[in-house]
Amino acid sequence: MPDNPITVLLVDDHALVRVGFRRMLEDEPDIRVIGEASDGAQAVLLAAELAPQVVVMDFALPSMNGATATHNILKANPKIAVLILSMHSEPNYVRTCLEAGARGYLLKNAMDLELVDAVRKVAQGTQVLDPRLAPIPPAASSSNNLTPREMEVLQLIVHGKSNKEIATVLGLSANTVNVHRANIMQALEIHNTADLVVHAIRSGLVSIS
Repeated sequence: MPDNPITVLLVDDHALVRVGFRRMLEDEPDIRVIGEASDGAQAVLLAAELAPQVVVMDFALPSMNGATATHNILKANPKIAVLILSMHSEPNYVRTCLEAGARGYLLKNAMDLELVDAVRKVAQGTQVLDPRLAPIPPAASSSNNLTPREMEVLQLIVHGKSNKEIATVLGLSANTVNVHRANIMQALEIHNTADLVVHAIRSGLVSIS
């Protein structure tokens, strides 16, 4: 094994998927998997603890999607390269992840997934986008106006959490969450929770997994 292999953290909520990716990566002498996480919150903690060079991250994760987890990981350690794997090819999903700081975005459903090559490239600082992705048009201003904290609140709203529950999860007061909720609705020009949830899912702002 080389003296300085590329260190990787795998993040996927399916254990069998992680096993497959680990085998694929560890067949390469210059890559070493140093940890695994099954959800976004665990990924943030492990990335801070292990400081991998690359995080291979599923987009659709329980409680915190890959974009939000990416933002939180990079806020703590901007040197980490995040490679998103997703079933979604819609531009909104790709844009959300890139704006969160992801260095790469690959589609999971491809049999010829070039994971190894992509890990090497993002570790070197190169952006990697799946060639099957359509060009990404400029974002609508309303979707771009949300802060990372508002994105976290929106994710929890979509999962049916009350203001009090969101406050507990994020370590905020219920009043602060209420302000975030009002700001989100104002930014997206939506006036009730049901419409907010539908818009968030359809636009790719959050994941429902």
